[in-house]
Amino acid sequence: MSRNKLRSCVLCIYIPVSFIKGGRHTSSGSTIRRLSSTSASSSYFAADRKVVRKKMWGLIRQEVGARGLSALVSGNYVQSLRPVAATRRHYSSATKEMTVRDALNSALDEEMAADPNVFIMGEEVGEYQGAYKISKGLLDKYGPERVVDTPITEAGFAGIGVGSAYHGLRPVIEFMTFNFSMQAIDHIINSAAKSNYMSAGQINVPIVFRGPNGPAAGVGAQHSQCYGAWYGSVPGLKVLVPYSSEDARGLLKAAIRDHDPVVFLENELLYGESFPISAEALDSSFCLPIGKAKIEREGTDITITAFSKMVGYALKAAEILEKEGISAEIINLRSIRPLDRATINASVRKTNRLVTVEEGFPQHGVGAEICASVVEDSFAYLDAPVERIAGADVPTPYAANLERSAFPQIEDIVRAAKRVCYRSVPIAATA
Repeated sequence: MSRNKLRSCVLCIYIPVSFIKGGRHTSSGSTIRRLSSTSASSSYFAADRKVVRKKMWGLIRQEVGARGLSALVSGNYVQSLRPVAATRRHYSSATKEMTVRDALNSALDEEMAADPNVFIMGEEVGEYQGAYKISKGLLDKYGPERVVDTPITEAGFAGIGVGSAYHGLRPVIEFMTFNFSMQAIDHIINSAAKSNYMSAGQINVPIVFRGPNGPAAGVGAQHSQCYGAWYGSVPGLKVLVPYSSEDARGLLKAAIRDHDPVVFLENELLYGESFPISAEALDSSFCLPIGKAKIEREGTDITITAFSKMVGYALKAAEILEKEGISAEIINLRSIRPLDRATINASVRKTNRLVTVEEGFPQHGVGAEICASVVEDSFAYLDAPVERIAGADVPTPYAANLERSAFPQIEDIVRAAKRVCYRSVPIAATA
């Protein structure tokens, strides 16, 4: 990446006053600490350093006058999570297994090797190799100009990323969690998503915003929610939601190669999960189409749509339903925007029933959009009311028992499917 390109990128940066004055930045020599926890407490510490990324942050200091911005040295950020067990089926050509973490890492590595304009930027992506080790080994391989550690300022490095995309680079911006993308939402929506339209197609913004999305475990309301519906409602964005390792590799490669801004919503509880992966998916040229859903399991009695971690739950529910004589077709959405309405409607026209599953809030959710699409296009084919399974309409509780009750479980999907198939008493009848 050239110095001139980086200098022009800085013109797009905006650092909030709260960051400079004491929001999440302190004066030189003091310590910045952010604590987060999973099912077991986990934390990381970032301490000031005198040696910064001179080639980039020197430019930032010149442009924004923020003297003494420090790069961060990451400490210990240990996961102690128990991912849901994946249901493995329909990988006929699979020859080996790969974790979702390794799938993402390999996709980044191959795309950086293939295109020198691709670079990674975010908190702890370099020296610490990523908070979740997604960028492991990439700093040593590609150097600090292409794997860029940043201060804790999402608005700042998201703005730099958008500016660099204006000038032909292909940044991959990592948010430690998508909850922190709220600090950068102006750049994501007003700068990245709208520029192509507002310039009459003259400006492309080939940028990827990626990181963990959705509820984790024991991290409370401000660190545990799904942003699928948030970003899925914005024209100009593409929103991808991988489930398996094959999804992760193929969709991330597609996102990096795409000429439009892509929001790439991962799930931290799936990072350590292993899935069978085909020889085709391991090829460096492998790429999945954006906007195309995958039928994970064929069925005849009911259609169940899901994305991300909920695909695994839906597949588990389908196994239980099969024992009771109900054949469920499971659709892995893979893409929220664009949404594969054709695949969903074709399935509903075959099964005549629909249950949608998501971890987001129920009002204005992804499931609501799917229901609207089916009612508009396939209403005459429905033999039962559509059911939506979603997170509770409350901020995420911290207490473990309440947290579990706030998000869909396998048994919730099973009960909904039985209601739609008239195998149990509807909720309204028991109220």
